[in-house]
Amino acid sequence: MAQESPKNSAAEIPVTSNGQLEDSHEHSFNRDLKRSLPVGLGLSETKITSHGFDSTKEGVIEAGPFPGSSASPKSAVISPSSAAASRLAGQGCDLIIPTGGRAQQKSGPVVLADEVKNPAIEKLELVRKWSLNTYKCTRQIISEKLGRGSRTVDLELEAQIDILRDNKKKYENILKLAQMLSTQLFQMVHTQRQLGDAFADLSLKSLELHEEFGYNADTQKLLAKNGETLLGAINFFIASVNTLVNKTIEDTLLTVKQYESARIEYDAYRTDLEELNLGPRDANTLPKIEQSQQLFQLHKEKYDKMRNDVSIKLKFLEENKVKVLHNQLVLFHNAIAAYFAGNQKQLEQTLKQFHIKLKTPGADAPSWLEEQ
Repeated sequence: MAQESPKNSAAEIPVTSNGQLEDSHEHSFNRDLKRSLPVGLGLSETKITSHGFDSTKEGVIEAGPFPGSSASPKSAVISPSSAAASRLAGQGCDLIIPTGGRAQQKSGPVVLADEVKNPAIEKLELVRKWSLNTYKCTRQIISEKLGRGSRTVDLELEAQIDILRDNKKKYENILKLAQMLSTQLFQMVHTQRQLGDAFADLSLKSLELHEEFGYNADTQKLLAKNGETLLGAINFFIASVNTLVNKTIEDTLLTVKQYESARIEYDAYRTDLEELNLGPRDANTLPKIEQSQQLFQLHKEKYDKMRNDVSIKLKFLEENKVKVLHNQLVLFHNAIAAYFAGNQKQLEQTLKQFHIKLKTPGADAPSWLEEQ
């Protein structure tokens, strides 16, 4: 006796006791199935594999000869169920079965990601901006040298910068002469020490001139000692002036160079904006004028900032220069006066006043224990 299965919306197929389809319903079922299949695929070309109508699995129509048919097998046709169709719809894919019976899948909508910026294009843009800025600045410099272009001048600041540059040259000359004096004094001290050693040797070997050679040996050794003390004071003076000239003043002049570069850029973009304002105003020139105005404002802020930095550094430099040179000039004067006056105590007191420690000859050389 046939068992009833849950009804499906597609069809109801009665089954006999031996599991075969009833002949009375076979022709009607085949006719409905033929209508649902694509054109070109007959009933003789397929067979049905049933998994049960109450199952949630998809129905599959397998290719192969129908019992009692001698036709050759053809390609399979996949007919998804409602569950499979819902999954495919959720994935954004469409099932297309063209004429001929072969299933194809058409991809759904594709979302393109944002385009990644090309590093080469960014570098090219930077080079373009740099070239344009260099061209404007070069044109401004040439115009100023030829007397055709105007330049922004801060009279008070320019005067201070000129004085600083002039003083730097003079300080460099003093530094050069002091270094020359130190070299000559070192050679003289070295000679006096050798001369004192020679007198001391002769004092021991010449009994008749023992006292005379001894006096000269003591004098030369004392002069050499005082010369070493003076040499320490002069070298300290040279080191302080060298720091002032080649570090402090040079750092300020570097800021001055940056200020001058900012001034040239400011005047270049100012001239460019003035030329655009003198020309016609239409739909093509108005965006250029607006962009030029923005660039001009940007370089004006940079110029004002650099001018303020230079003013502050010049003020601090002047205070530092007066303080440093005051102490160093007093040291140099007292040391030279005490040395040539033969006042050894005053010379040593001068070095103590400025906290100058003399290096003992051979103190820098490592001992034989340290070399091991």
